[in-house]
Amino acid sequence: MKKSATLLSWLIPLAALAVVQVANAQGNAAAGANKVAICATCHGNDGNSQIPMNPSLAGQNAAYLIKQLEEYQSGTRQNATMSAMSASLSEQDIADIAAYYASQPRQITGAQDDQESLDLGETLYRAGNSDIASAACTACHSPTGKGNAPAGFPAIGGPHSEYTLTQLRAFRSGERNNDLNGMMRTVVERLTDAELVALANYIAGLH
Repeated sequence: MKKSATLLSWLIPLAALAVVQVANAQGNAAAGANKVAICATCHGNDGNSQIPMNPSLAGQNAAYLIKQLEEYQSGTRQNATMSAMSASLSEQDIADIAAYYASQPRQITGAQDDQESLDLGETLYRAGNSDIASAACTACHSPTGKGNAPAGFPAIGGPHSEYTLTQLRAFRSGERNNDLNGMMRTVVERLTDAELVALANYIAGLH
């Protein structure tokens, strides 16, 4: 793999177009704190999930959280549990819940100490794989994994590697398809299982 920025050239213009339409309601984090009890079982009291297969929501940008909840409601993103949980939420509820989780500090789960895996994951994250035209992750998710809140790109650094790996595989198979212009599917569609495992492991320690 060559460490080259060439592959970023097509992602950066797309990033400029990725502004998410945030709900009209202004989110209130304090109000949201009183609305997330039902979320705590899966995502933790403060949004830091203790269950490896569930995402941590703490520190996630509000626009992204709003988009996901709205898409669970509409069926654009498929998940029976989340569709049921979000079905009765109002626009204001969604904005408040998103504001609450966005205000919480994220805990970093940490990567497994496997230097070969970490080296591969870092290369993929920061340089992509030019041999198969797979772009680097930094263009949308930033060098530290904090994402790009104004553009709606999620913070991805620090979650359980199991959850990240599941999502990467879902994008690769097309099972998950709510990414803007198919960007995630394009990036991961030709990555191998070993590359996805390495990338998920590296991201778990990214901050």
